[in-house]
Amino acid sequence: MGEEVNKQTQARKKDGLITMPFIIANEAFEKVASYGLVPNMILYLMNDYKFGVAKGTNIIFLWSAATNFAPMLGAFLSDSYLGRFLTIGLGSLFSLLGMLLLWLTTMIPQLKPPHCNQLTETCKPSTHSQFAFLIFAFIFISMGSGGVRPCSLAFGAEQIDNKNNPNNERALESFFGWYYAASALAVLVAFTAIVYIQDHAGWKVGFGVPVILMLLSVIMFFVASSLYLKTKVTQSIFTSFVQVLVAAYKNRKVVIGPPNQWHCLRKDSAATTTSTVPTPRLKFLNKACIIQNPKDVTPDGIASNPWRLCTIEQVEELKSLIRVLPLWSSGLMMSINVSQSSFPVLQAKTMDRRLGSSNFQIPPASFPFFTIGMIAIWVILYDRVIIPCLSKTLRKQVHLGVKLRMGIGLVISTLAMIISGIVEHVRRKKAIEEHVVNDPEQVINMSALWLIPQYCLHGLAEALSAIGQNEFYYSEFPKSMSSIAGSLFLVGMGVANLLASVILSAVEKLTRGSGTEGWIATNINKGRYDYYYWVLALMSIVN
Repeated sequence: MGEEVNKQTQARKKDGLITMPFIIANEAFEKVASYGLVPNMILYLMNDYKFGVAKGTNIIFLWSAATNFAPMLGAFLSDSYLGRFLTIGLGSLFSLLGMLLLWLTTMIPQLKPPHCNQLTETCKPSTHSQFAFLIFAFIFISMGSGGVRPCSLAFGAEQIDNKNNPNNERALESFFGWYYAASALAVLVAFTAIVYIQDHAGWKVGFGVPVILMLLSVIMFFVASSLYLKTKVTQSIFTSFVQVLVAAYKNRKVVIGPPNQWHCLRKDSAATTTSTVPTPRLKFLNKACIIQNPKDVTPDGIASNPWRLCTIEQVEELKSLIRVLPLWSSGLMMSINVSQSSFPVLQAKTMDRRLGSSNFQIPPASFPFFTIGMIAIWVILYDRVIIPCLSKTLRKQVHLGVKLRMGIGLVISTLAMIISGIVEHVRRKKAIEEHVVNDPEQVINMSALWLIPQYCLHGLAEALSAIGQNEFYYSEFPKSMSSIAGSLFLVGMGVANLLASVILSAVEKLTRGSGTEGWIATNINKGRYDYYYWVLALMSIVN
């Protein structure tokens, strides 16, 4: 016993607050680098790879989907095989490799089509090898995000969490606070500084800076390798889900009596023969934990074959996931709306982006800053002003329910798409009146600040619905599924990106006539992006 305590004490000397700057720096640099590549990507694909706006946007949708799905795979590999340290390390290296490949496309002319004006010339499309090189860069960046994002927060908390420390809760609170603050600051820097560099210094420098930042991320993480506490891997929750499904299927023909006659396996071996039974909901899964033969359980109270017999806890964990799926699916439409980031960039590029009478212009891809800013403002107002004032006025503790907040968020998201369509309708009308329909590079006499309301509404919708979703998942799931709760919203974003790609492709094909591009035209002035926005608004109303 003394030796075990001594080992724990020695292990604790390796971790603690001293590791916090390295872990936070790794996450922050990765976020600045990866998020900084997204806003202007549609312009790079259109101008340098000669993709039409529909194809370019679909590529971005699929890339975003891969980036949002990857954390689930990363979490599985981390929990089951690699451990968090190795998963974050490999993820950082993959991100660096992907960004390096993307930067090389700006440095080596042979990696992309020759320069030409897409509006006045018939441009040579990219070759299969050029396109493959670009896609490999995107794949490596997505793989990197899948390694870093699901593990970084948990790995940091693992270093700080020490039950023997009387100030343990304060240390964890400090880490979480600094972690989220650094993450928010990183996204803001990505949407402003990195985008500004790309607009004013070109793609070579604009894509080179993320490479340098990602290299710093890798160095900051590995330089503290000897300080980290590296825990051994345990069985993944994903494996547990599959085991329940397999066991339930194998036992599907078994006839079971009433619940009071069931003998179920529990994690506590001393309780394997008690009357405790699984919940009646989704009862077809209950056969996975009902003991049919005493030989299926070892003397230690463990299933001899976990693919034929599972515990009650495993069954209930899977049930809790299935129960939230209907509500989770209702948030997909809002995520589809939020993911429409490419078109506003094209709109902003044709509008007056000056701030007042100054010569400073907001970069077209920096407008998502207002979405992030609105999220931060709402969180502060809701927590520090709205709820305290309502509670004081009504003389009782006021709390907006999770489902109510999610519903309000969906309504606001719908409103954002309606306003997006109205703004684009006015912008296009202005372009026609000023006789610049054939020149999408020409700036019209309309302020780009008219785009801010839709960005703010998207931010408010996300603050209400997205934060509400995460809170709902954490409240519904047992503690053993906290990693799933954190990843479920990202998976929703991934599914939404795929659905957005399907919707865009369908609209583009259905509206394209012989010799015409349809609503999603490469020349934004000739397209009908306003109609596309209103289609999404109608789908949001139905949702």
